[in-house]
Amino acid sequence: MDKKLDPQHLDLLSFAREGAALSGEGALTAWPRLFEEQFGVDVLAGPVLWHLQGRSVPKLGHGDEIWLDLNAEVSLPMQCQRCLSPVLTKVQAQQSFRFVADEATAAALDDEAEEDILVISRDFDALALVEDELILSLPLVPLHDTCPEVLPTTAVDPEFEMAAERPNPFGVLAGLKKGSTP
Repeated sequence: MDKKLDPQHLDLLSFAREGAALSGEGALTAWPRLFEEQFGVDVLAGPVLWHLQGRSVPKLGHGDEIWLDLNAEVSLPMQCQRCLSPVLTKVQAQQSFRFVADEATAAALDDEAEEDILVISRDFDALALVEDELILSLPLVPLHDTCPEVLPTTAVDPEFEMAAERPNPFGVLAGLKKGSTP
């Protein structure tokens, strides 16, 4: 392909028919929705790495199927759900998308197809798709393999136990009330 491809304004039909590929790297700050998912500032996030590959698959009697293969990854600081401190989590997205002519066709094929079905566009924002797929690939429960802090192994708080042993101040008042005569 001679002309420079813009991943935010991609002509998918041409991209796939030519079997073109695009790769890139960007700072996490350039991906605002993904940036919001990070936790803390003590751990530095890695860059977002992505690769797109277009392909056209001949289909007998129906023309070509248009496909886009996406691979992306980022190391994102998230909150460990065990110790609540930052944990650097490698998030990877790997997905193939088949493109169809219109929304009606996409809706009809969506239930029966194993792959993701999207509507083709001559001005497709592939970087928004990369961000969407990374967000969908975030772990539900990020955890350290081994937490850096020692975690409490009991639910009993010694200060709570000591407070329970002290006399109830209202019980003392109730005793004074019983001792007085009208």
